[in-house]
Amino acid sequence: MKRTRTTWKTFASLIYDVAMAPVAFIGALLLRYGVAGFEKTSHFWLEASAMLLPIAFVAVYVSGLHRGVWRYVSTRDLASILRAAGLIVLVFFPLLFAYNRLEGVPRTVPFINYFLLVALIAAPRLLLRMLTEGGIGAVTGRVRETGGMPVLLVGAGRGAELFLREVDRGQTTYDPLGIIDDRSGQVGRTIHGRAVLGSLPELGAIVDQLAARGRRPQRVIVTKRNLEPELLKELLARTEDLALPISRLPDIGALEAGVTSKVVVREIEVEDLLGRPQKALDRDAMRALVTGRRVLVTGAGGSIGSELVRQISALEPSELALAELSEFALYTIDQEVSERFPEMPRRMFLADVRDAGRVEHMFEDFSPEIVFHAAALKHVPLSEGNPDEAVLTNVIGTRCVADACIAHGVGVMVLISTDKAVNPANVMGATKRLAEAYAQSLDIAQRQGGNRRTQFVTVRFGNVLGSTGSVVPLFQRQLANGGPLTVTHPDITRYFMTIREAVELVLASAAHSDGRDDKTGRIHVLDMGDPVRIQDLARMMIRLAGLVPDKDISLEFTGLRPGEKLYEELLHASEELSETEIDGVLLASPRTADRAILARALDELAGHAGARRTERTLSLLRDLVPEYRQQLEQIERDAARQG
Repeated sequence: MKRTRTTWKTFASLIYDVAMAPVAFIGALLLRYGVAGFEKTSHFWLEASAMLLPIAFVAVYVSGLHRGVWRYVSTRDLASILRAAGLIVLVFFPLLFAYNRLEGVPRTVPFINYFLLVALIAAPRLLLRMLTEGGIGAVTGRVRETGGMPVLLVGAGRGAELFLREVDRGQTTYDPLGIIDDRSGQVGRTIHGRAVLGSLPELGAIVDQLAARGRRPQRVIVTKRNLEPELLKELLARTEDLALPISRLPDIGALEAGVTSKVVVREIEVEDLLGRPQKALDRDAMRALVTGRRVLVTGAGGSIGSELVRQISALEPSELALAELSEFALYTIDQEVSERFPEMPRRMFLADVRDAGRVEHMFEDFSPEIVFHAAALKHVPLSEGNPDEAVLTNVIGTRCVADACIAHGVGVMVLISTDKAVNPANVMGATKRLAEAYAQSLDIAQRQGGNRRTQFVTVRFGNVLGSTGSVVPLFQRQLANGGPLTVTHPDITRYFMTIREAVELVLASAAHSDGRDDKTGRIHVLDMGDPVRIQDLARMMIRLAGLVPDKDISLEFTGLRPGEKLYEELLHASEELSETEIDGVLLASPRTADRAILARALDELAGHAGARRTERTLSLLRDLVPEYRQQLEQIERDAARQG
């Protein structure tokens, strides 16, 4: 439970509000009687004040008035003032009636008392807000001359109002020249003295008009709370020829709540352009899955693994274990967790999931109740060049972890998979499909045997923005070096999702599968939206850097790499798809394999890969994943036709 820290300002506010109760009562009597009021009523002022002070203290404290920041007083605060004043009057006057039958108190006094008390409590707050929002200029409508960078705002809503308020208080180095809004009905209206100059299609003409007056904007700042990707793409296209960089407000909520008064803008990011609507997830179910339980995350230092660690930590597990092969990656995520969640018990394991002995020792030592298995080799060209290592990590490593889960009675194991497992054309995808198949076989075998110890939940999704080895960090490095940006093929596309959203949906999938037999052996597939052409992504990133594609920075097409497909698929043609109760998650029912047969095949595969008999490893991998063989044969036929 959060504790509210009491400051001297909070205490002073409480004392003032409580003290105003007897002042308002005495003032109401004087207003009603005039000069004669002192002689008629002063004999019971002391007793009345003694009654009023504890009543006012309780009313003010319960309403929370004293915790409000005066300079950010809002209509919500005024409503609290009205309620608190009403409570004081409604309790005090019946008590006064019981004390002296309201002798010498006219019947109009309670009403005068109420309005006077409201005025005494509200007036200093309103005055302070006016003074801190630009002095007399805030009242007269005079716009403060900031002398800062001239900018245009996009969005005539709450974000613009908050931003302009801080500008007028001298909290920024910007000089807003006007506002652009996509709603035509807003044009001509003003917010804090700045006019809504027009809509987005008129941006060029507006900039020209301002430039003719010697006030050309140097930046565009998006102040809309909800950033629609299509709006940002249109804005990016329109500002390209105008050579105007774009920024946005990062946290309107902090300004709104008065948590900070410092306006700091940030650059528009790729995530904003590819953003998707926020999913309404069942946070209670996610918390029920994790809270108070021992959780193990493998691959804890990777992109997905580290985000799993962050979100799981916030759900308050009883203890969290981080398993990672990279010493530096493990140290980095542990340091972050220790700073953000210092009181959460945690363990660190330097471990290779391919080492069955080490995995067994880790499970004996920690006794996890939930396991999130994110450890894997995910880079397609590297896996293609090192197939034995990919098999040992992605297939045999998954088998080691899954077998340990059953042996130690782990309640739930969540396997992180990939869209490259669907009709795989590369080693990485084929190994992940085998990992899926093994987890499915264990899940089904346990249910059929009537002795289910571990539930296996497999979650499949596409690329995550900004992950290690992904295209976005590559483009960022190439931009920093002056280009060119390298794209393998003009038509290559990929599905993208933010790391945070992917992990949220992973946790939601696990939470809604816990203990349910109707999802046995099925795969959770995340709704990735529409695929994105990599060439378009590269051009957007160039524009975000304030540069012009093919002029300032060029694109270079290098040709498809070994194992790379033009497009990825989330579902196989034979997989039956069904809806789930989770927005953004579907269920697929792919083909399954007999556990005993698959186990013998994996023993043979492990032997070949361990002995680095690469050709035999690849041959058996193609036999075990028929779609992989079919894709390779199709690639060979396409190459023969082109040759």
